[in-house]
Amino acid sequence: MKIKIDLTVNGRACELLVDAHRTLLDILRDQLGLMGAKRGCGHGNCGACTVLMDGKAVNSCLILAGDVGGKSITTIEGLADGSHLHPLQEAFMKHGAIQCGYCTPGVILNAKALIDENPNPTEAEVRRALEGNLCRCTGYTKIIQAVLSIAGASKL
Repeated sequence: MKIKIDLTVNGRACELLVDAHRTLLDILRDQLGLMGAKRGCGHGNCGACTVLMDGKAVNSCLILAGDVGGKSITTIEGLADGSHLHPLQEAFMKHGAIQCGYCTPGVILNAKALIDENPNPTEAEVRRALEGNLCRCTGYTKIIQAVLSIAGASKL
């Protein structure tokens, strides 16, 4: 069954006709060509598909198409301002918090949601906020350093 949904993605209004059983992740990747949110576990356990929905970090693999109507979605592609990266993206590069990069978009968006809610989180708060993002490459130390450098909290 197809349904019509209206939503905003990275500041752009979209009107889409989608299969009702499709997920937000499917819509972003397959219909809008936004590949930043990754297909990971498909069960909301790895965080590779994290996007912001109305400013809150969500696992896009768990959100059905019918639940995104009227919502504002931000993907990693929507963080940069033209050719200027978002400060979190810059911090991840500066601190070497990117290795294979598969988890990076989800981690950055989760960190953005945290900083938007709490501009000066502690290390413990950053760690707690990123618990849902699995990274097999970095060991998290550089990720935590990058987030804290932007947040203005004391560095590791």
